[in-house]
Amino acid sequence: MNADCPGAASRHFSRMAASAKKIRWGVLGYAKIARESVIPAILRSGNSEFVALASRDPAKLAESAVRFTGGHRTYAGYEELLRDPAVDAVYVPLPNSLHAEWTIRAMEQGKHVLCEKPLALDAAECRRMIAAADKHGVKLMEAFMYRYTDRTRKVVETLRSGVLGEVKFLQASFRFLLANPASIKLQSVLGGGALYDVGCYPVNFAGLVADTVAHAAPGAVRPESVAVQCVREGGVDLLFSALLRYPSGLVASLHCGFNAHKRIGAEIVGTGGVLEIPDTFFDPPGALTLTRGEERTRIAVTESDRYRAEVEDFAAAILENRAPQFGLAETLRNAEVLDRLFAASR
Repeated sequence: MNADCPGAASRHFSRMAASAKKIRWGVLGYAKIARESVIPAILRSGNSEFVALASRDPAKLAESAVRFTGGHRTYAGYEELLRDPAVDAVYVPLPNSLHAEWTIRAMEQGKHVLCEKPLALDAAECRRMIAAADKHGVKLMEAFMYRYTDRTRKVVETLRSGVLGEVKFLQASFRFLLANPASIKLQSVLGGGALYDVGCYPVNFAGLVADTVAHAAPGAVRPESVAVQCVREGGVDLLFSALLRYPSGLVASLHCGFNAHKRIGAEIVGTGGVLEIPDTFFDPPGALTLTRGEERTRIAVTESDRYRAEVEDFAAAILENRAPQFGLAETLRNAEVLDRLFAASR
């Protein structure tokens, strides 16, 4: 999207010349996913550096200096970090309700942004964020790290091979038991709820399958109808199940929740076979299982480093002035489908 915005992009690219082809990252907020997954991934990457952290909690800034000893700068305010000219890209792991505000503020300062999913609370916010990225000539990507695993690659390869025949049905689940009553995931004002937190993964997976079997561009295929069941408590959804029907006749059964045991997996059913995908959104080694008649075949999956791969692709997209592998067309489609699911649940 930004190849057509040479002015701001070229100026920003020139500023990065002194960074020895490494993207210098700042992080807005010291969330668990930042400190345990993404900052370590930046440190493991070959084309990125962790240079700055902003948090409104002094104790978290102090803890970061102990955990990460490379000498990153710390800021007590997000705006201070965004004004740092030595930061090229920003990772945003803030509560969902703050994604749009701080992503747009970062882009207004010329920063590229990798933002946690869901990128926005609705499609309208999503469009404003995409427009801001275009206006300021920077890259923007939603952090769907599962798209950078060998497991996902093998799913797409199997679908493209045609071995499943005509794909008729898929089911995908991502749920866990949330035992912390103080979690921000349970606060509606912060964009909490199961559909935003984990349900967005099955929705994205269904879109990936629908695009692939239709030989369509990423983000092109949308469901023609949706039906839902939802259990709410305290203003947020604790359980959300949906049926989506696509123009090809494909039906997707999607499920997420906070109120029962962990369950993560998917299967894709076609006229020629069934593909089972355990640990669909994770990156351990394992296998997919392909069943055709009475024959069952294991498709080996190697261990992946999904967060590092995500960081490296986004950094490479900046350095090479190209789009990242996971694009905004899919992000916008996901936001539109989430809007439809929420509307159907009221």
